[in-house]
Amino acid sequence: MASMEAIWLLVTAIAPIAWGATYFVTHEFLPANAPLWGSAIRALPAGVLLLAVGRRLPHGRWWLRSLVLGVLNVAAFFLLVYVAATLLPTSVASTVTATSPIAIMVFAWLLLDQRPGSRAIIGALAGFAGVALLVFTGATAVDARGVLASLAAMACSSAGYSLSTRWGRDVDLLSSTAWQLLAGGALLVPVALLVEGPPPPIDARQALGFGYVSVVATASAYVAWFAGLRRLRAATVGLIGLLNPVTGVLLGLGVAGEALTVRQLLGLGAIAVGIALGTARRDARTRAQGRPYRRYGIPPRHHTQVWVPCRSAAASFDLGVRGSRDDPDIKEIDDGEVHADHARHGRIRREDAGDALRADARNSGSLQ
Repeated sequence: MASMEAIWLLVTAIAPIAWGATYFVTHEFLPANAPLWGSAIRALPAGVLLLAVGRRLPHGRWWLRSLVLGVLNVAAFFLLVYVAATLLPTSVASTVTATSPIAIMVFAWLLLDQRPGSRAIIGALAGFAGVALLVFTGATAVDARGVLASLAAMACSSAGYSLSTRWGRDVDLLSSTAWQLLAGGALLVPVALLVEGPPPPIDARQALGFGYVSVVATASAYVAWFAGLRRLRAATVGLIGLLNPVTGVLLGLGVAGEALTVRQLLGLGAIAVGIALGTARRDARTRAQGRPYRRYGIPPRHHTQVWVPCRSAAASFDLGVRGSRDDPDIKEIDDGEVHADHARHGRIRREDAGDALRADARNSGSLQ
């Protein structure tokens, strides 16, 4: 299980790395005077590509859900990022954006019942400090309107990520991603027409840049990001997102041929510590498989398959090992604590879960 989690961590990391490289591609290849058209051209082809692969149209309530997710994750997010970029220097915008792991944790707690642990919170604070050291100089004025726009963009995307995870259980990943990209891109077109006029002409060099941001930094990156949100805790995914500014800074310095300063090296170290704190928690506890057994007095040698009732449904899991995150009946099993999907099944207290485990194990005759 630890190896599978490591694989999903690597898959999720594709998204922030691709997004970090987008800064360079946008600066070097894309037209600078049409960011709204650039966002629409980025989202719509990506949605069409995923729709062609998934070959499935929205149905029932997914028409409205796609519109909501398209607004939160694409249209409103891109628009607010555009406003922030016009009002804030890149260093300030990157520093404000570094608080996104905290926003993701808050909305995951509210919408997914995923309460962040202390290590994740410390990791998020360390990551924010690291990004500030990496990019923020403090030598320029800060426009409060830009800060508010940046914070609003993070709130929209964080809420959209959590809703995508919550709603995405009854539809495949490619289809749900395609629908929201198409909805968000379609909503951006009239705004771009109103603000920027007709779409700008695109030459071969710019077409190459749009190909990267649409296929790699949007279609592939969004699929990787949402796949991680379906299989990892939102707090962990949020901390992996700190690779975004790291990639942008390192790529910019590499192209310019500049070396990292001591301050930037300290910032990279703080970010690495933050990501490590957020991603190492589950691996460490998975290796310590004796702890749940010792807490409930069950010998480690009895690795028994048991069933725990979740009011209206039953959830199967292996004693001492986390339940599958693909199982909609279980959100997480952590040292004997069962977090059921309270919107459907309610909650099970830690004591009740322990009693159920011991009783079922005794009835099955697995305890000596």
